[in-house]
Amino acid sequence: MSMAKKLFGSLRPNTFNKDHYPAFVRSLEEQYLQTLLTNTMSNTFYADQNELLSDAEQLHQEIANSNPNFMAKAIIFARNEGFMRLQPLFGLAILSIYRPDLFAKIFLLVVRIPSDLSDFLMILKGMGRGEGGRAVKRQVNRFLSGVSEYWAIKYNGRGRGYSLGDAIATAHPKPEDLKQQALFRYLRGLEANLALLPQVEALENLKLASTEEEQIAWIERGKLPYETVTGAIKPSKAVWEALLYQMPTFALLRHMNALQRAGALEDKRNLDYVVNRITDEQALRKAKILPFRLATAFRQVDHPELRDALREAAELTFNNLPELGEKTAIFLDISGSMNGQYLEIGSVFALALYKKTQGSSLFWLFDTEVVDARPSRKDSILTQAAQIHARGGTDTGAPVRKLIQERRKVDQIIIITDEQQNSGSPFYEQLRLYRSKVNRDVKAFIVDIAPYRHAMVPDQDPQTFYIYGWSDTVLSYIAQSVKGYSSLVERVEGVSLDG
Repeated sequence: MSMAKKLFGSLRPNTFNKDHYPAFVRSLEEQYLQTLLTNTMSNTFYADQNELLSDAEQLHQEIANSNPNFMAKAIIFARNEGFMRLQPLFGLAILSIYRPDLFAKIFLLVVRIPSDLSDFLMILKGMGRGEGGRAVKRQVNRFLSGVSEYWAIKYNGRGRGYSLGDAIATAHPKPEDLKQQALFRYLRGLEANLALLPQVEALENLKLASTEEEQIAWIERGKLPYETVTGAIKPSKAVWEALLYQMPTFALLRHMNALQRAGALEDKRNLDYVVNRITDEQALRKAKILPFRLATAFRQVDHPELRDALREAAELTFNNLPELGEKTAIFLDISGSMNGQYLEIGSVFALALYKKTQGSSLFWLFDTEVVDARPSRKDSILTQAAQIHARGGTDTGAPVRKLIQERRKVDQIIIITDEQQNSGSPFYEQLRLYRSKVNRDVKAFIVDIAPYRHAMVPDQDPQTFYIYGWSDTVLSYIAQSVKGYSSLVERVEGVSLDG
């Protein structure tokens, strides 16, 4: 390839997006990270579930063929820092075909809990690979050797894919002692010595309890998780109150409405407990709650104190996001294809980022037109996000064009979008124009929350950075890149395969 072609030929669009608008193909590694970190497998505005599944399978196979080491690192990163499950598990299943050695190395870094194992085995079955062969069975056995009583009673629900009992029947692990032997027998539905399994014994006695007092006694004695209790009995108000103090933070968030309907939050002590847990910054970080979960709960809950707690939780979630400084322009795509979860995520991200800016920074909404939203840095993220709604078509070049027209000098542009432009002038064309007319050194950050494989900017632009995914942690790479640190791909290349 000539130097001229290398420098200039690749700056012209070389593909089309889902709306048949000119776009770019970025590196396979970036496309792979995008698929893992957006984790979209259900219908979207532009693609149905089957198309997304087919595209994902093709991409997993392409990266397994060309760069399996990066694939393994990306899967670890997506599962543990991006907080994604399904796409990393799908990738793990395909990696087991191409590189059994890498598959074995990362299995326990990706399959973290029994529901991961269940989904992984279902994926293998769906791929027509049955039980996966000896290499897979060895790793399943490694996982099963660490199964606890708590996991046994929480995750062994039958009739929902592969249970732990099904996995044991498939892999035939050898128990290490009498307690593990009893646990494996129980999980397979066989007669077992429950005296060796106090939590299991508590669950079985809960099913037989005839009074509310007995139910609560067994719940507390066995420290039974709420999923197990609600699957075994129909909880009363008193039972919900007993469960309340054992629920993890994520469970409290998901069951706010159930607790309220049951009357468990009528007692101020219970309500205060929930509020304190939801607004505990350390507990939020440990629970790894994706920001959009808070937005979803905020939309569903009508209790004023709970809504206030969710507002505070959202602010705490982004507390550790580094400052972005002055002269930052934040553009949020509010076009029709963003409607639903994408806009819910995007609005929270955009407002969280804006709160980390200072001075004359901008916050503009765009579809085919641009609106200066002028949000408050003091009002809550969730309150303001709930007021943002999707509208019409998409012109991703429109906000940059407005910057040029107004001669607004900014140091960094952050655009949150699904990249599906369908009208107006291309984003990259306007970005290059802005650099030639206003600020040659401006950096651009594209936060893409959709899985589509085409891009607005080519690889060769050294001042543009892509960030993918739904986790608040990915946003920290914006601040790192502003300060000259590595791209997201380079960050993943630094991941250790040794755990």
